[in-house]
Amino acid sequence: MAAKKMVKIKLFKDYGEYRDDVFVAVNGESYLIQRGVEVEVPSYIAEVLEHSAAQDEKTQQLMAQTQARYEQKAASV
Repeated sequence: MAAKKMVKIKLFKDYGEYRDDVFVAVNGESYLIQRGVEVEVPSYIAEVLEHSAAQDEKTQQLMAQTQARYEQKAASV
């Protein structure tokens, strides 16, 4: 079995929405990652977290665009 490439990550932590640990599972292998602490995880776990963050950003952009269109339409009525 090949050794896993490990990388260091540190997840953002606040005392609001981003305070809880993050659960990540890939192919039956699971991790509970503490926020605000630098930890080592396999590179594929870090990649999953990166994809999740990118998707969250896209979702926020879509929500803002949708809200702006709604407000524009409501103002023109």
